[in-house]
Amino acid sequence: MSRVHVFADESGNFDFRRKPNVPRYFILTTVTVPDFTLGDELLALRRELAWEGVETTPDFHATEERQAVRDRVFEVLGRHDFRIDTTILEKPKTEPHLQADEARFYQTAWYLHFRYVAPAITHQDDQLLVIAASIGTRKKQESFHNAIRDVVRQLAPHTHYRTAFWHAATDPCLWAADYCCWAIQRKWEGGDDRSYVLIGDTIRSEFDAFGASSTVYY
Repeated sequence: MSRVHVFADESGNFDFRRKPNVPRYFILTTVTVPDFTLGDELLALRRELAWEGVETTPDFHATEERQAVRDRVFEVLGRHDFRIDTTILEKPKTEPHLQADEARFYQTAWYLHFRYVAPAITHQDDQLLVIAASIGTRKKQESFHNAIRDVVRQLAPHTHYRTAFWHAATDPCLWAADYCCWAIQRKWEGGDDRSYVLIGDTIRSEFDAFGASSTVYY
């Protein structure tokens, strides 16, 4: 029996309209780590950046950081052995009943993602800790967390599991998930694979959930 640690982040939003600056994709990314060494080193890096006089954002969020900071983070990621899995949902192909219900859409993304990932990372009687970066308003966060909990219960029934829904800034392993998700998002949304190639060897699955569908709803 072992404990498996999964940290999750997402990119995109619940805006299902074709207009400028609205992401085409909702991307769910998980990072599975054997221990917390990666997070410890990222935290040490942030402290070192402070000592060097390099300013970082309060949330240490990839989207908001300067490229020089991102480069240092990807250097750390490249020194560690961990697993990345990502599921991409093309929002225009999302069925209308899911577009109308954010929690259900979010749960569907998790289900499509975790039905492959769970059997790949866990065995019977393992302990499974899943921590996701929180999204949505405080009122909606409980329903989103419940969605994750329900998916884990369904798809990892033989494990002893716990789930948590934390602000991304609160755990350095969530920073790792954020940076990996950001790199994947840059590739899918704009064809920019500069950072993606740095983590490419660590990506174990990259699933275009609606890729087989030709139906577009907007």
